[in-house]
Amino acid sequence: MDMQVKMGVKSAVALAALLCVSVGAMAQSSSTLDKIKNSGAITLGYREASFGFSYLDANLKPIGYSMDICAHILDAIKTKLQLPALKVNYQAVTSANRIPLVQNGTVDLECGSTTNLVERQKQVAFSPDIFRYNVRMLVKKDSGIKSIADLQGKSVATTTGTTSFRLLRQADRASNLDINNVPGKDHTDSFLLVQGGRASAFVLDDILLAGQIANARDPQNYEIVGESLRTENQALMLRNDDPAFKQLVDDTVSGLMQSGEMEKLYNRWFMSPIAPKGININYPLNAETRDAFSHPSSKGI
Repeated sequence: MDMQVKMGVKSAVALAALLCVSVGAMAQSSSTLDKIKNSGAITLGYREASFGFSYLDANLKPIGYSMDICAHILDAIKTKLQLPALKVNYQAVTSANRIPLVQNGTVDLECGSTTNLVERQKQVAFSPDIFRYNVRMLVKKDSGIKSIADLQGKSVATTTGTTSFRLLRQADRASNLDINNVPGKDHTDSFLLVQGGRASAFVLDDILLAGQIANARDPQNYEIVGESLRTENQALMLRNDDPAFKQLVDDTVSGLMQSGEMEKLYNRWFMSPIAPKGININYPLNAETRDAFSHPSSKGI
């Protein structure tokens, strides 16, 4: 290859690289609202087994408290962008992949049961808290387990990608408990580990544990016990560095709280019979969540 041809090839390669960088930069700088307006579509992330919050009904349709809140956000997007025929796509997410799928643009808004942690805010952004709860343990009533100290030498189920086992380890440092972590791929899988005897306890948000018990074939055999490992907060998740979209989400969520609509949604999903089996989780609005409704915040913990 002669020198002139080589220089031409190098120039073409350099130009192609520059174009790729430019296109990538444009894609990253484009806001979620611009993306939605240009495509006419939005992708919502949902959980398959966060009973009450975001889960599948008998027709495999995602439903729940978080999904209803996101429906109000969809209405706000349609109005702002003048897109009455906005197409809504759904993407199942897990505790392990939810953050990457929001970061890479696969999911525009995650409508699940994600804890708003300050450390996670380096990767993603959050709506104001939609729920606050305590991290505790689900056990069989005949297990004899009443506190963290009773877990000595036992296996404990936690869902992969959650903060539960780390919190348990932090709480058990003083006692130096010998605990074996048994991971479940989702909350139902973790519950089945206890149901089948492979784990003695399942550590998670108490409201999600209540949902698993309510949905079990033998709910009378389980209970939530032990001291709270931490009070945490759930929020909807969206991409970082997108102030326009976050403002729309924040305004919508705060508006639902101020109007009293959020409490109605809460009562619909946690104090009433819900699909697919007509089960009532029966989890009254706690003081922490009521405070979240009175003082909307996405500060995180």
